[in-house]
Order: sequence, then structure tokens, then C-alpha cells
Amino acid sequence: MAPVSVPRWRGSVLKGPGTLLGTAGLILSALAAGWAAPLGFSHDLYDRVLKEHVVDGRVDYARLQANREGLDRYVASLAELQPRVYGTWNEPTKIAFWINAYNAITLKVVLDHYPIRRGLSPAGLAFPANSIRQIPGVWDRITHPVMGRPTTLDAIEHEILRGQFREPRIHMALVCAAKGCPPLRAEAYEGKHLNAQLDDQTSRFLASPAKFRMDRKQGVVWLSPIFQWFGDDFLKAFGVPEGFEDHAGSERAILAFVSRYVKSEDQSFLKTENYRVAYLGYDWSLNE
Repeated sequence: MAPVSVPRWRGSVLKGPGTLLGTAGLILSALAAGWAAPLGFSHDLYDRVLKEHVVDGRVDYARLQANREGLDRYVASLAELQPRVYGTWNEPTKIAFWINAYNAITLKVVLDHYPIRRGLSPAGLAFPANSIRQIPGVWDRITHPVMGRPTTLDAIEHEILRGQFREPRIHMALVCAAKGCPPLRAEAYEGKHLNAQLDDQTSRFLASPAKFRMDRKQGVVWLSPIFQWFGDDFLKAFGVPEGFEDHAGSERAILAFVSRYVKSEDQSFLKTENYRVAYLGYDWSLNE
């Protein structure tokens, strides 16, 4: 992918008082607004959007476009978050924020171009007519203000989430508006629930034959290409696990990761049998 412009949050200046009294004021304001966590920000608007427009991981884009005020207000709120407030959050809360930001901005971009039409470029002809890939610059050129600074979807995914945190389960949660992606969760991510939410997302993702399946007779384990694209993230996070000696490097780490979330008989096959790993196709049709 092309280089992306990455926002630099460290050292950013907050408008308003930076004193202890100012921090106390933020806390009181948050309590008055009903924000339990994270301090200074709420995902409630986005949560309502998801509950009203997402069913079984798919989005009712036509209905959402007719009722997009809540989504637009939430995306606008991403720009208003103060970097100093963000800096007080723990790591799960930060990760949840960026996952929500990525997914919400993706929804907005789709709505801004909905219904998506096929482009006349070679790239446009290579993908489904309603694919997000028909939107020029969707990941690396279209910018969105977050904490007052322009950033791209690529920057959120690769430079921030992948670059600053060692949490490969984000790949089960980031949804690029394609059927090949993980299912879009019908609730916002929250720091206090993030571990359970990511575990559940991983289980749901691997339960789909379009994302993971095994052919015992042929000795083939089929995986989503997401694991092929981001295999090194699993290796960096988990290292080289015990077992799976017939496989090397990131593939070994991926298989160990997958085995934690599948049925016991599938675990046994993954750990003890001889097989090769192959990768499934990726459906770029809109997750509508």
C-alpha cells in the first residue's frame, strides 16, 4: 500500500485548562453526561446505529442512509476528542476507540457513495460493482478528522492499531464493508469488554466456512486470506508456539491461534495430523 500520513498524538496541545481542576471538570462533565467510560468520550450514538441497522453482521445501508444523523454525529465526535483525554485511557479503551473509529468511518464512506457504482478503471472492472474497492482512495487518500487531525483508514489500521498495539485479534473486528471481512458486530466495542468481544468475534469468524474449513480427506486446512496478509502480527504477538512442528514461522503461530477457538475435534486435527494450509478467496461484495 502507498505510504500514509500518520497523525502524531504525542505532544499535542489541548485547548482549555490543563490543571488538576480542569481534569476534575472533565470528570464531572463526563458523569453529568452519563459516561461511565471512557472518560471524555461516548460510543453510545454509534452503538445505537449498529443495533438498529446491523443484522447477522450485514448492514442495511439503504435504511441507514435515510437515518444517518446518528452515524454522522458520532464520526464528527471523533474529531472533537482531546488528545490529552485520550492519553489518560488504558490500552483496551484505546484499541476499542480505534476499532470503532475505523468501522464507523467505513460506514460513512460507503453511505457517501451509496449506491456504489462500478468504475471504468481496470481496478473497477476487477471487483464487484458494489464493492468498496470502487471508491477511489477509500483507504489511503480520503481523510477524516480524528482528534482534530486528518487521518486515513490505512493510518488507523496499519500505523496506529497494528503499529502501536500488539493485538492481532483486531483483524477479527475491523470491517472494510466486504463480505470477506469479519461480520460487523451489532454493538460498539468498549474497553472494559474488549477481551470478551474480540474472543467472541474470533469464534464467530472461524465458525464461517467461508473463513475457515478443513478437508480431512485431502489433508488441507483452508483459512481466510486475512491470516495470510497479517500472519506476522500473530507471530509478533504470540511468538513461536509449542506444537505444529510441520509448519514454520507465522503459519505456525496462526494455527496455534486458530486452534484456541475451534471445536475440540478440530483442535485435535490441527495439532496432530499432517496437512497443508491453503487460503480461501476473498469476497469483495458489499456486506449489505
